[in-house]
Amino acid sequence: MEKFKNNLKFMGKVLKDVPAILFALVAMTLFIMNVLAGKSLALNVSFLALDAGIIVSWLVYLILDIVTKRFGPKHANVLSVVSVLISVFFCLILFLASLIPGTWWRAVGVENSAAINSAINKTLGGTWYVLLMSSICFVLSAFVNNYTNHLVGKILFGKLSDKAEYYLRSGISTLISQFIDNFIFAITVGHFFFGWTVLQCLTCSLCGMAVELIVQLVFSPIGYRVYLKTFSKGESL
Repeated sequence: MEKFKNNLKFMGKVLKDVPAILFALVAMTLFIMNVLAGKSLALNVSFLALDAGIIVSWLVYLILDIVTKRFGPKHANVLSVVSVLISVFFCLILFLASLIPGTWWRAVGVENSAAINSAINKTLGGTWYVLLMSSICFVLSAFVNNYTNHLVGKILFGKLSDKAEYYLRSGISTLISQFIDNFIFAITVGHFFFGWTVLQCLTCSLCGMAVELIVQLVFSPIGYRVYLKTFSKGESL
């Protein structure tokens, strides 16, 4: 009981320490990722497959890297778990909305309106295995990202400039965590439910990792500025 109270107390500290805008961005991005994860992109390349969640997933890890550098991995871990719970809550609202009888405006006055309306309901309502695995994959990869980022920071502490250390921490942690995230999701959802081959799962993981890394590095200067502006008075970890 005492441990539970301490955990709640620490969670409250995290909610107080991390700026609300960063918390909101992580939760909202995760919510969008869960919706987009149900769409397999048409790439016209037989050995390659990606889901649409890759469009926004980089933003979550960018923020986690900022929080990890300032407060350490435990803060980033709590941020990840609470954001997942918030995301799942709003996904549940979409699911309940999809069960309510009615017609979406996009299905009004068009051919096969019933089929279109049903497809919209199923898309917004989500599928339990996509939401479940997407959430599990994110939590696992987020923990890996946060602890890897922190470990690299400890190894590099004092050896590089603060900016170079930030970029390297972010790049290495993204490289490892994104492959784990993409591969677990690809093999559990893409392979069994989208019909991806094992080769496609592997190439999806590698390609997704590469895209995430490139985007992460492109936006890292912005992330570093946000870190400096938001936490300028604190000492990073």
